[in-house]
Amino acid sequence: MTHIPPPAEELRLLDAELWQLDARRAQLLARRAWLVAALQPKWQAPQPTGPMPAAPPRPEASAPSVQNVLLVLGGVLLTVAAMVFTLVSWGRLGITGRTLVLGAVTVAALAAPLPLLKRGLRSTAESVAGLGLALTVLDAVALHGAVFLETPGAPYTAVASALLAGLWAAYGLLPRVCELRLPRPAALVAAQLPLFFWAIAADAGSYGLTAALLVTAGFDTVVALRMTSRSLRVVAAIGAYGVGAWGVLAAGWLIWTASGPSAAARAAALLLLASAIALAAAWQSTGTGRSTPADGRSVGLGVASGLLAVAALGGTARSLLPESWTAPAHLAFGIALLAALGLDRLPGSVRRGLAWASGAVQALSLLWALPVVGVVVLGPLAWVSRAWTGAPADARAAVTVDVAWPPHAEAVPVVLAGVAAVLALAVRNTTWRPHAAAGALGLAWATTLTVPAVLELPYFAGLLIQGAATVLALTAAVFLRQQLTALLLALVTSASLALLALASQTETLVVLCGLIAVFAAASWRLAPVTAPTALVHGAALACAIGAAAGWSPAHTGLLVLVVPVIAALLAWRLGDARATVPVEVAGAAAGVLALALAATDLPLLATVLALCGVIAAATAIRADRRPVGYAAAALFVLATWVRLAAWDMTAPEAYTLPVTIPALLVGALRHRRDPRTSSWTAYAPGLAATLVPSLFAAWGDPHWTRPLLLGLAALLVTLAGARHHLQAPLLLGGAVLLLDALHELAPYLVQVTDALPRWVPPALAGLLLLALGATYEHRLRDVRRVREVLGRMN
Repeated sequence: MTHIPPPAEELRLLDAELWQLDARRAQLLARRAWLVAALQPKWQAPQPTGPMPAAPPRPEASAPSVQNVLLVLGGVLLTVAAMVFTLVSWGRLGITGRTLVLGAVTVAALAAPLPLLKRGLRSTAESVAGLGLALTVLDAVALHGAVFLETPGAPYTAVASALLAGLWAAYGLLPRVCELRLPRPAALVAAQLPLFFWAIAADAGSYGLTAALLVTAGFDTVVALRMTSRSLRVVAAIGAYGVGAWGVLAAGWLIWTASGPSAAARAAALLLLASAIALAAAWQSTGTGRSTPADGRSVGLGVASGLLAVAALGGTARSLLPESWTAPAHLAFGIALLAALGLDRLPGSVRRGLAWASGAVQALSLLWALPVVGVVVLGPLAWVSRAWTGAPADARAAVTVDVAWPPHAEAVPVVLAGVAAVLALAVRNTTWRPHAAAGALGLAWATTLTVPAVLELPYFAGLLIQGAATVLALTAAVFLRQQLTALLLALVTSASLALLALASQTETLVVLCGLIAVFAAASWRLAPVTAPTALVHGAALACAIGAAAGWSPAHTGLLVLVVPVIAALLAWRLGDARATVPVEVAGAAAGVLALALAATDLPLLATVLALCGVIAAATAIRADRRPVGYAAAALFVLATWVRLAAWDMTAPEAYTLPVTIPALLVGALRHRRDPRTSSWTAYAPGLAATLVPSLFAAWGDPHWTRPLLLGLAALLVTLAGARHHLQAPLLLGGAVLLLDALHELAPYLVQVTDALPRWVPPALAGLLLLALGATYEHRLRDVRRVREVLGRMN
């Protein structure tokens, strides 16, 4: 029986066969093409023997450009000639001649475009039509000078511009003339004048002139939105934006300088008219998508409409309310714009524009309130130089020690709370919601801090409110998602509170104790930040206790050492937690503070250094903190030197040599057992224990015995380091030897310097620099060799 494969398998086989046939066909066609090319005689195009002809020069201006320039120049020259005729030769003709000349020329200029259009000369027709339009303006000027001489200029300009606008528009609508692009835009330009000059003629005042400008801008807006001609829309848009901007500026100036509610209401009506025009334009300009240019224009016009409405209503409220409530009134109307977000009839782009306008008003309100927040937060810095001079009269006096209180700031908490409420309640977008929540938290914090100073509450009440704000910020950091923002607010508030409490001794101690307790309690969740902060406040408390007890700064430094001890214990308890390093850094900073406080008393400084060495040695017990042992050894050595200096020892070698000799023996034994041990580890501590104190003693010794012995010892150490290729003895001995030699030569150098003229040292320095510069490369090579030799040493 014949095997019939399935359809899919048969289709695969057919495709394979066809592919093989196509491949074979392509191979045969390629071979055929090669054979045809091989059988045909080769032919080469003749090469030119003479010089290549030069390329024709490229024209710098195209024919259309030349044509347009010529037509424009011709039209301008004819217009100038007509003006000269009207102004110069007008008086030489009688009334009949004047009428005939002007009428004939104008009619001819306006009729000439018709035959030109029939012949296809459109550009020429545009130029001649422009000449005709210009002649109608000259006709109007001539009529005013000859017939309507007694008519004032403003009403005549209003009527003439209206007639010219109608005439040019009718001319542009004629059957063949409608092909021209100039008459109708020119009519729109002329239409900008009638209302404005009519308001001047009617003596309408500032409000009438502003209304005329805004109505004209509204007319331009309608034309820009309704007309299909691109030239008309461009001219109308320019007129709407330009004239509308002048109208808005005039209305804004009127509402700003309004002398009473009536004047403010009239100016507000003008601004509301401008807002309505912008809103209608935004509504009609809505496109089909978020990213289209039409939507961009709609959003911008929506922003302008919202801002104008807020300025109008806020300006009216400004004339009725006290000065301090002007910003809250504007903010209230700005927040009211958000109600438009619930109007589904409004296009989305318009609603976005109104929302942006509301955001802009809120931002400006916050900018107005910012100086008060700055004074409240930064003002307490002045108490650093006035610590414990007495509690101020109230919370405002506590923050305005060196700065002035901003005027009309009574409503600042209202503004801050209003914007915070908007951020907390109005923002629903999942992307912006976290940022809005952080902003609401910060504004709520700012509101809490400014209330005591604004209301002039008692000083003690201000401290309680700031303390409560610190606790609330830490609580928010523990339980809310805005942990970073809340922590920053808590830190800033605690610093401001500590500074504010410096006015009184009792308040300082109580506040610092409270801050330590609060931040220590929050460390169960926020230890990387709150634990170091508690240690910082602890150091401040130690300083405050020492000052309250009347201790000297050096004795206070002993008390500050309690903080590094607590930090070391806490770091040992934490282990490898994230808070370990911040706690250790805070403890080290407290140790540096203790050293700075004890620097004026050498015995106590030695004690503090020794205690710091004990703390560092205890820290080095931990396996991950072994390198701290070097710091502990350095602190112990420094403590010894400072103690010797405090005892006024003239022979420090009696105390240092008993330490140096065993240290060198131990170092030599370790180096013999482990040759890879660095010479800095084996020999540097022992050598430095004697050489450095002796060097300090030698510099203050007027005799020659110690410098000589020290120089010999340093020379022997240097030679030993060079002999055994040990880096630490070589460098330590060489440095001490050099400094000791400079000490011995110093008196003679001073004498030589006094004997030489003043210009000699600079000259010698200049020669030295020149010599160094001349041999710079050679010296660099020598320095590299010395560095390589030292690097090969152990």
